[in-house]
Parts: sequence; structure tokens; C-alpha cells
Amino acid sequence: MRKAEIRREDLKPGEVLCSYCTARCCRYFALPIDKPKTWEDFDHMRWYIMHGTTSIFVDDDVWFLCVHGDCKHLQPDNMCGTYLTRPQICRDYTTDNCEYGNTGCYDKFFEAPEQLWEYAEAILPPKPQPRKKRGEVRLPSLPILG
Repeated sequence: MRKAEIRREDLKPGEVLCSYCTARCCRYFALPIDKPKTWEDFDHMRWYIMHGTTSIFVDDDVWFLCVHGDCKHLQPDNMCGTYLTRPQICRDYTTDNCEYGNTGCYDKFFEAPEQLWEYAEAILPPKPQPRKKRGEVRLPSLPILG
């Protein structure tokens, strides 16, 4: 049974914040990606979030690819099942700036390719249409669906 939520500043000396947490840091990872500037950039990002439980978010003007998924060593009590042999990235992580108590609000958040494409349509100039060759007849294009 988890202890009731406590504020960081109310921890007693020697108490570990992880004892009160739901292990948010072990349930996803996010990697910075280049800010999209072109239709091709947005198209690549659409492809990213078509793969499983992924999303894209923007925080302080930095774009991130977020891969959602629990660490395979996360235990039912939200503690690490491989603590003594955990990877270095986990060893370097501290609770000083962790997400405990964070509401998870971002400047922008995209969890579906359609959301990302709609945003691209709102900020980019219209997508250039291919030029028709002499005598060529083109059928109207259908919208791209997720």
C-alpha cells in the first residue's frame, strides 16, 4: 500500500521521494527531436506516432518524441526490480527535478497523426501541388487518413 501523496518540501530527513511516487519516470522515455519546419518533417513525425504507444510533445520550445511503456523491471509496488544492476541512466537520475507532483501539461501535445497534421496545416504554407504534365488528367486526391 502506497503512502498518501506528500509534498517534496514535507519529506522528513532521510525519506526517499520514490516511496510516495507512482514511478512516472519508469513508465516512458522522451527523446529530443528537431523542431519541424517543413511538410516532410511533419510527415516523418506522423510516422513516428503511428508506431505503438508514442506521442510528441513540446515543452519550453523543445520538441520530444515520447515512447510510453513501463520498464520491464518495474515492480507492482512501483519500485525497481533490478535496482542493484540498473542501467547508468537510472543511476544518474535523481528526484531533485523529477516529475513527482507535476501535472504533465505541455505547451503542445500530439497523440494521433491527425492532430499533428492538423497543426502542420495551420502553421505551414499550403502544400505545393505537383504540376500537371501537358495532356495529363488527374483525379482529385483523397485525404490522408491515419
